[in-house]
Amino acid sequence: MTSAPVTLCFLLRDLEGVGTEVLLGLKKTGFGTGKIVGVGGHIEPGESAAEAVCREVYEETGITVLQSDLRPAGKVDFVFPSRPLWNMSAILFTTRTWQGEPTESSEIIPEWFLLDSLPLERMWADAEHWLPLALTKGEVNVVVTLNPDNETVQSAVTISGFL
Repeated sequence: MTSAPVTLCFLLRDLEGVGTEVLLGLKKTGFGTGKIVGVGGHIEPGESAAEAVCREVYEETGITVLQSDLRPAGKVDFVFPSRPLWNMSAILFTTRTWQGEPTESSEIIPEWFLLDSLPLERMWADAEHWLPLALTKGEVNVVVTLNPDNETVQSAVTISGFL
């Protein structure tokens, strides 16, 4: 299976008396327009996943994340049987350390969400199968296969072992 290499970073912050929040964003253009998504994108040739995610976070939110502050959160392979060119292999990271405040870009409108009330109904249908675990456990390794409608989930299979 050929998959485009992509990466996502989930910025986490604790609010006293409220709980932990994650930075997600409303996608304004391209793949996933209109959905709430994680911050990230394609890994360019010659880039590591960590280099790519630091670049993407800055491009999409104006926030600077250092590679040394990234924590691995797992891997999700997305399989689109009816659109194989859409197949992606996503390396996930979290961080609790960064510089700057999120600002809107041409790609996304960033927004903070509490971990206990993620906007799953506004995200890709697959998110419910892996995102909560990636944000709390940081050890997901999942293959998500989409139905022919390219929206709903046919299966989400956890692979033993981590990365």
